[in-house]
Amino acid sequence: MDMRTRIMAALKVAMKDRDAKRLSTLRLISAAIKDKEIASRGEGGEELVGDSEVLAILGKMVKQRQESARAYEEGGRLDLAEQELSEIGVIEEFLPQQLSQKQITAAVDEAIASTGASSIRDMGKVMGVLKERYTGQMDFGAVGPMVKDRLV
Repeated sequence: MDMRTRIMAALKVAMKDRDAKRLSTLRLISAAIKDKEIASRGEGGEELVGDSEVLAILGKMVKQRQESARAYEEGGRLDLAEQELSEIGVIEEFLPQQLSQKQITAAVDEAIASTGASSIRDMGKVMGVLKERYTGQMDFGAVGPMVKDRLV
């Protein structure tokens, strides 16, 4: 079952269960996917968004909510931070399991070896391979510096 089908099935279940918080988060996910489809149509791309693009959208949504929760906590708005964290929980149900630090290190080493990267100029190639293979399974903001350190 593809990601879009899983999300729509979960949305229907949330409607039947009258789970308002879960339903609103699932609607946000659905809207983000539809926005991406509309944007790709304007660029002459495919109409339907694939699973890898859905994973990228979900990863971006989690990151946005983590930043918002942190800002709310710093501002003393724990109720809003809690809401953001609950949305993260719903979104993460559709993401693959995150890789451990050891697995990330192995993936980076393998990507460097497979691309033949030897200098910092090859960082884009390495990151491209990692994003292609591990979208949704690692935080590329944290992996970037690791790749950079290995290529210097």
